Amino acid sequence: MEGDEKNNTSKKFSKQLIGKTVVSKAGKRFGEVGDIVFEVKSGELIHLILANPTPYAAKLELEKDKQGNILIPFSAVMAMGDFMVIAEEDII
Repeated sequence: MEGDEKNNTSKKFSKQLIGKTVVSKAGKRFGEVGDIVFEVKSGELIHLILANPTPYAAKLELEKDKQGNILIPFSAVMAMGDFMVIAEEDII
């Protein structure tokens, strides 16, 4: 049962992140959180999938998934609140 509780908590947490605007700590807008990639067994968050990427984010040579969606490593996330704040130097 503990694993199910952890998964439900992770799902609720993930749903709260979807749609948040992703910005760098310098204030550059990247887009919005479209989805989240996580390790199923551990629940560890691995990537944010960027929805509606800005022209700024699109021109950067960022990692993409097989569908061409821009991926932001979750390790680059510095703060979560009204916005997802990322350390731009950690993704370039």
